[in-house]
Amino acid sequence: MMDKKDIVFIYMDKKELSLRIKAEAQNLGFFACGIAKADAVDPEVVASYRKWIAGGDHATMAYLENYPDKRFDPRLLMEGLKSIVSVALNYAPASHLPDGEPQFAAYALGKDYHDVVKNKLRQLSELLGFDNYRAFCDSAPVLERYWAVKAGLGWTGRNHQLIIPRAGSMFFLGELFLPVELDYDEPMTSRCGKCHACVDACPTHALRMGEGSEDNEEKGKTCFDARLCLSYQTIENRGEIPSELSEKMGDTIYGCDRCQAACPWNRFSQPNTTPELQPSDELLNMKREDWLALTEEDYRRLFKGSAVKRAKYSGLMRNIHEALD
Repeated sequence: MMDKKDIVFIYMDKKELSLRIKAEAQNLGFFACGIAKADAVDPEVVASYRKWIAGGDHATMAYLENYPDKRFDPRLLMEGLKSIVSVALNYAPASHLPDGEPQFAAYALGKDYHDVVKNKLRQLSELLGFDNYRAFCDSAPVLERYWAVKAGLGWTGRNHQLIIPRAGSMFFLGELFLPVELDYDEPMTSRCGKCHACVDACPTHALRMGEGSEDNEEKGKTCFDARLCLSYQTIENRGEIPSELSEKMGDTIYGCDRCQAACPWNRFSQPNTTPELQPSDELLNMKREDWLALTEEDYRRLFKGSAVKRAKYSGLMRNIHEALD
């Protein structure tokens, strides 16, 4: 059922409403906003995802196996869904942890991105007058990069991140599901060309060139094995980190940005200006000895409202000792 406010938009010009959505999204701080028609996911993408799961490349992240019906057809997530508004919020850091001190992946320096992006999406729906909507940010069985590509934001690079032209890949993605038809954007084709800098930079070979790469380097795709990824190992893995992987951690104790740092498109990234994504002074001032002596009370204070809590205190301390001892 549509609410009265929603019904008003049915009689608005689709192009006008779409432009207004994008303008309001920009006013809220989103770097990019595009719109795709809600439909079943392309069969070849479904087949590729199923093959990835069947091969165990998703490691212990069993939640990626859940709700395949909804994952492959978002219309099952919301009755009457017609349009998917895809947004990107820049998280390229404005402040960095000091060189020589333990490092975190850039996305984890500020407050939890799930909350930041979804709050902005709720604000967007309120500004537009929609009561009937759903807002997501890495919080539902939604193929976020797929829909961002469909909405014309960018393409999925060989590092398996969404790359926005002349902006890079350091973006949080979110989706606003709406029950109205809109003016849809055209998908963007890959501009990675023959570049495989991300593959070369991956210290554990979690990224590797796939079948057909030798015959056609420009069209060659990459395979991703989460079991070998340092982000998986330091965040999602609840057990011990295999020594052959932990020795590749360097001074990073949470996540890994090496495939992004190597991407030439990230030379265009600009420091984000979102207040919630700025690191605290306490985090910026942490030294090696502080991390080694971190108590659970320190952890709770330092990472209150942060995505770092995903690893739990025990996981972060495991990482600290693996990297610093």
